[in-house]
Amino acid sequence: MNDVFMNRELSWLKFNERVLEEAEDERTPLCERLSFASIYQSNLDEFFMVRVGSLVDQDDVTPKLRENKTNMTAREQIDAVIDRVRELNGRRDKVYARLMEKLEEQGVRLVDFRKIGRQESERLERYFDSEIAPLISPSIVGRRQPFPFLRNKDIYAVVVLEGKKGKYKLGIIPCSAGVFPRLIEVSASEKTYMLAEDLILHFIPKVFEGYVVKAKSLMRVTRNADIDADALYDDDLDYREFMVQLIKRRKRLAPVRLELSRELDGIIVDTLCRYMDVPREYVFMSATPLDFSFLFGLEDVLRQRGELFYERRIPQKSPAFVNGRSILAQIREKDKLLSYPYESMKPFLEMLTEAANDDSVVSIKMTLYRVAKQSKVVEALCEAAENGKDVLVLVELKARFDEENNIEWSRRLEEAGCSVIYGLDGYKVHSKLCLITRMEETGVAYYTQIGTGNYNEKTARLYTDLCLMTADRDIGEEANAVFNALAKGETVHETRRLLVAPHCLQNKVLAMMNDEIRRARAGEDAYIGVKINSLTDKALIDKLIEASCAGVKVDLVVRGICCLIAGVPGATENIRVVSIVGRFLEHSRIYIFGRGERARVYIASADFMTRNTLRRVEVASPVYDPDIRARILDMFDTMLRDNVQAREMGADGLYRRLTPGKNAPLNSQEYFFRQAYEAVSRGNQTE
Repeated sequence: MNDVFMNRELSWLKFNERVLEEAEDERTPLCERLSFASIYQSNLDEFFMVRVGSLVDQDDVTPKLRENKTNMTAREQIDAVIDRVRELNGRRDKVYARLMEKLEEQGVRLVDFRKIGRQESERLERYFDSEIAPLISPSIVGRRQPFPFLRNKDIYAVVVLEGKKGKYKLGIIPCSAGVFPRLIEVSASEKTYMLAEDLILHFIPKVFEGYVVKAKSLMRVTRNADIDADALYDDDLDYREFMVQLIKRRKRLAPVRLELSRELDGIIVDTLCRYMDVPREYVFMSATPLDFSFLFGLEDVLRQRGELFYERRIPQKSPAFVNGRSILAQIREKDKLLSYPYESMKPFLEMLTEAANDDSVVSIKMTLYRVAKQSKVVEALCEAAENGKDVLVLVELKARFDEENNIEWSRRLEEAGCSVIYGLDGYKVHSKLCLITRMEETGVAYYTQIGTGNYNEKTARLYTDLCLMTADRDIGEEANAVFNALAKGETVHETRRLLVAPHCLQNKVLAMMNDEIRRARAGEDAYIGVKINSLTDKALIDKLIEASCAGVKVDLVVRGICCLIAGVPGATENIRVVSIVGRFLEHSRIYIFGRGERARVYIASADFMTRNTLRRVEVASPVYDPDIRARILDMFDTMLRDNVQAREMGADGLYRRLTPGKNAPLNSQEYFFRQAYEAVSRGNQTE
């Protein structure tokens, strides 16, 4: 049944294609289209660093190993990925050219020396001589001058030089020094700019005087970032210091991509590949700048032009909370739900601060995966510890690309008196779990928060996530068991309420799917609804196919990777897959089993990926409060009805944008923000 499976990596590229579509979409405001183009590029960078890097390693170690859905080897996947990336990059080049035309219509120009006059050229030469030339460090590759180390994702100028004796040499100049701006103003009055690397490339003959420049190009290397911390760790080492060294080591891993801005002689390209140990097939030509991050600088130039951006949206005050009252007392009365970014994170932060200063609070326990660089969450935990509370914090040091930030915060937490755990052997801790223990007249009380997103004030404004806060004793006791296990370096093996990976999530989800299958076979109404970021877990995919064949109606809202092809007759004809890509990054996870009064509703930190279900500590919580339950079901239904930002997968595996047709346009994200604003206008005060 290979026709119902899609390769994971190719599926991810389909997701990034949907991001690129937002950059193409004329309905999207111009500056937001620039952002989507930049996101497409940065997404692709990370994809090569992590996923292609992993495949390269697999090809070296186990070349005959085949993945369990499409039966492809690592090499076959790499080849397919490279072909597809070349296609998408061709489309990216066209999108970029169109966006630059649109920018010019708005009076902002990005130029090179072909587009400026003599006066501007002379001014730029003086700028180069005084502001850039003294700060760059050129090198020439020779017998006594080895090929320099090229930093991951930095831009370099490479030049072929002919010496006086007719011998050829390579010259290398770093263009990402960080001491001069990348976006250089050519004319303030005309809002004309040039990239620093283009300026350096133009004046290369001044850098290498005495040589004849035969060819030149900009280049950028992307390095493998896939490194297994657990496999390398020695128990005799301090884990935090080990991670510091691991980060340094990762920065020097083997390249998996070489990008060039200009065509070079094949011999020169082969020479570069040999120096850097990059296979020739990993070389990509680019008709655009090698790094799109400068686009945000161009957006800033137009910041006052409101029509070129999305309408300003501010997270609103949740109507579930009353100002001036204890947050914990309100949670004790009734479960609460916050929906980011539509509602403010403030009540959760107030809960932490209140707990930190409440004499009756005994302890605060929390898992941290990604936090803000200026984190109010960490500040509250430190305040709690300084006030004498027992504060236990698991800081996941293996949160990829956030390791350095987490290392610094772990030190700050320890200095404040918190007990800090750095993670578990063999498992990442990806759960979003917070537990406050309080002594009350009736005895020990638990206040538990379970979320779908990180405790990060910045991303809470950009990602869609759910935050459930409850005083349910059974949930609190199970959350406490999770923390007790983590403190001992263990994982829980049994739960009644919570779904807790790696031992008590996949099996319980399968059991609930089986129940829906049984009901369908008995002629009853049966339903499975899931909102996740990615679907790759073969066991869960197989069960969804079985459910479809049994007549269970299945709705999947999957933002990114989806290895299941929907709508295939005789296999997945009862499965619908929708992807929403819009202004905010869809990040919440929702599981629904059954309809109506018997529907079991969960929010979770876990996607349906094997890494989440079997190789991480994840937590999903049931939603018992009838009002919150109804709200989540309504949110899920609204997302299924989105006909503006949604794409639906066809039986051919392709995604097609939905259009309103006879129906009124429905952008689910805008709809939820409208709801939040309307709730405030009905009597609540805006944040």
